[in-house]
Amino acid sequence: MATQPGAALASGVSFDEMLQHNEEETERWRAFFRAHPQALDVKVEMAQMKDVRGAVQHVFVVELLYAEVMAGTKRAQIRWEDFPASTQKELFSHHDRAVELMRRVLHDPDVRWDEALTFGNRDFTVTATRRKMFLHAALHGMRHWAQVAMVLRQNGHKQDWQHDFIFSKVME
Repeated sequence: MATQPGAALASGVSFDEMLQHNEEETERWRAFFRAHPQALDVKVEMAQMKDVRGAVQHVFVVELLYAEVMAGTKRAQIRWEDFPASTQKELFSHHDRAVELMRRVLHDPDVRWDEALTFGNRDFTVTATRRKMFLHAALHGMRHWAQVAMVLRQNGHKQDWQHDFIFSKVME
């Protein structure tokens, strides 16, 4: 049986909806850490991240780096010290900038979503389309936020909201 024109679009999730969900979840985390700043210092064992602050910083730096590449404003070099995170304002500013850039890309009618882009540093190089980069940034954050939520619950910092997409206000 043939699929009706537009059926795939109607059944899919748009990048705008993915970004809305990302923002909704991040705003809940922002409020959570404002109320429980000590939770940022909980120890974690995830790659080179030693605490929750480092994990959150990692999520936001990845968002920002991919957003910069997609927007055509990528950095000449990637240095960790360019992403301060000693205060919550500094930490969340990277996410705020990433969302600003992603929104700009989403609303630019001339953006070529299937254009392959390359970026990296001395340790890695990534080549992918804008489309794949956008989706990676969203899924990467979801994956690490789930890890952060679990580690915090295990250390007595239960969150008061459901993290699953089904509970999001997106698509209501």
